[in-house]
This record gives sequence, structure tokens and C-alpha cells, in this order.
Amino acid sequence: MSRHTAILDYGCGYGRSMKELEQHGFGNLTGVDASPKMINRARRLHPTTRFTALDAPPALPHPDAGFDAALLFAVLTCIPGDEAQHRLIAELNRILKSGGILYISDLLLQDDERNRSRYDRHADHYGSYGVFETGDGAVCRHPREWFSTLLAGFQTIDTRTITVATMNGHESTGIQILARKPTSA
Repeated sequence: MSRHTAILDYGCGYGRSMKELEQHGFGNLTGVDASPKMINRARRLHPTTRFTALDAPPALPHPDAGFDAALLFAVLTCIPGDEAQHRLIAELNRILKSGGILYISDLLLQDDERNRSRYDRHADHYGSYGVFETGDGAVCRHPREWFSTLLAGFQTIDTRTITVATMNGHESTGIQILARKPTSA
């Protein structure tokens, strides 16, 4: 990848990943997020990078096949429904060039007592084990065997399981997936 590689960070927050990529020499960077407040903060912190607040997620105001790579850092956890996740992946597929890269880093279904308890507590309400509410009212999802179905239109290049610290300091099992949009014939 070169400095001119077009990279989209979907769910960029205030631009931490964009800053890292810029420091590593990438210059064609775009961040999008559903939170206008996060985007305003990102623009103040990183004035040379393009940031857009999404009006109707997951729809992107970008042309088909306009990006070489798309990044999802802890985004799928914030989208509890299957159909909504499918719509997001379809939208990223639309904006990725043939042979483009999709990178996902997210959390998996956890096996500790705290998480099992909250999965059990919310399973009937949401109709799915692994979907739960946080103390501040957010609805989150930790999937089990979902990524192969979700990414069926992509070629998986590599997958690894990692340990990550959550925002509240708990250690959680995460996954990193590197996938490629198939090249057009």
C-alpha cells in the first residue's frame, strides 16, 4: 500500500486510527461516524484528514469502488441486528474497489460469568444470545459463529484471536479479520 491508498475508517470516532495511519505515511484518509460530536472533535484534532458525519448509516456519501481499504474497529459490537450488519458489509462492499481490503477488529462472545449473566438476562428480549445492554443503555453484541456468514462475499486472508482491554478495563477476547473483495473477472 502506498501513500495514495484510499482508506475509509467506518466508525472512526474522533480519529485515533486516522492519526496512526497518517503517522505511518498514508495520506488519502477518510473517516466517517454516526456521531456529529465525534466528527467535530476529529476535525479539530486532525484538520488535514477528511471526516464526515453519516446522515443515514450505513449509507456512505461516496461513489462505488472509491476505496482501496475499509476499516471497522469495534463497530460490529455496536450493531446488534443481523440485517443491520449485513447492510453495513454490503455498503462497504459497494465502496471498495475490486480486490480491496476489509479489516475488522471486534469482540467475540465472552465466556466469563459477568458476560454470561448479561447475555442470559437479555437473550429473550433481543431474541439472540450475545446481545446485551450496557449500564448506560447501549445495546451491544458479541457474536459467536457469525463472521463467516457475514463476510460470505469476501475472501478471508487471515484471522486471529486476540486479548483486548475494554473501555471499562475488562479483558475480552477479540478477533481481527483481514478479508479481500474478490477481483472482477
